[in-house]
Amino acid sequence: MYHARFDKDALRDAQPASPPSARALDLARDPRCDWIDGEWAALAAKGRWPTGCPDFSGALEPLFADRERRLLAVARGARLTALLPLHRDRRRGARWQVPASSTLFEPADALIGHDVDAAPLAEAIATLRHPLSLDRTSADSPLIPALRRAMRGRGWLSVRPAKPCPLISLDAGWRDPESRFSARRRSDFRRAARRAEAMGAVTFEILAPTMTDFDALFDEAIAVEAQSWKRDAGSALAVDRRQARFFRAYCRTAAARGDLRLSFMRIGGEAVAMQLAVLWAGRYWLFKIGHDERVGKCSPGGLLMLHTLRWAAGQDLDSYELLGEAEAWITQLWTQEKRDCVHVRTYPFTAPGFGALAADGWAWLRHRLAPLGRR
Repeated sequence: MYHARFDKDALRDAQPASPPSARALDLARDPRCDWIDGEWAALAAKGRWPTGCPDFSGALEPLFADRERRLLAVARGARLTALLPLHRDRRRGARWQVPASSTLFEPADALIGHDVDAAPLAEAIATLRHPLSLDRTSADSPLIPALRRAMRGRGWLSVRPAKPCPLISLDAGWRDPESRFSARRRSDFRRAARRAEAMGAVTFEILAPTMTDFDALFDEAIAVEAQSWKRDAGSALAVDRRQARFFRAYCRTAAARGDLRLSFMRIGGEAVAMQLAVLWAGRYWLFKIGHDERVGKCSPGGLLMLHTLRWAAGQDLDSYELLGEAEAWITQLWTQEKRDCVHVRTYPFTAPGFGALAADGWAWLRHRLAPLGRR
């Protein structure tokens, strides 16, 4: 886990009566400061994404242990009321980034207990010498208007649309998910089910692994994903060992809490589709999906999704969060609901800031001129 060199007693004694002050803290291992995990977890419980939880960040640590790290925090008395973990490659001119979005391309946001705490956090960001890149952060984050104010006279701020995250808001009607689709779509589900049943007995499982069976079930899920197009694309966990290490560590922690759900569709006892999901804040967060392409004609991924939607609604969960990008197969077949995201970049009036601005400007110009070169 990440810890900060942070004097809790001194902070408590200070008891500032003025608005909270932001403190930039160097990340380091310090057994004297384990209390910060509790502060972090309390803030994460009010957050927008599970990627802001300390367990998620802790599992990411080995992936960027050699990078420069900072923890920007807002303190109110002895409590942390806002927090943003950052890392930066040690190369000259590299930007500060949020680990979840830079490493895994997952949505992430600053943890802000109350909107008023966004201002001092933005002030801390504005004092950074190197530019900051927040990829796929919440479009309605209170940090964005606070950054607009904090960067005035200190640099430029860029806020651009990013790929949104699809979701399905759940209600009692989703306990019969087929009824939420058109007659043609229901017919497709029935046809797929018949094709699957013709291959063997079809069963579904939604499992909450224990520490005893976690590794075996996680390995089975990875093996199913590896039978899809993701292996050739290099994104399957069986191929991407760095991501596999992260997800194994993160999912093991979620399993210990009882929040992990590994789901399978089986034909004749053999797993042909998988889902890796976490229950958090009353929602079903879907991190990984995959299916065996050898039985692709029976749409095992779609049938498993239908089954887990029914289950999630039956658990009275608020939503079914797909996390990835709003791709055509999702928006056309499943949902058009989405959580809007943006890319946020700061360009401070420093040499690294001007360098980043020039690099981004050149990249934009090349992109605009590329069609002309193909004529």
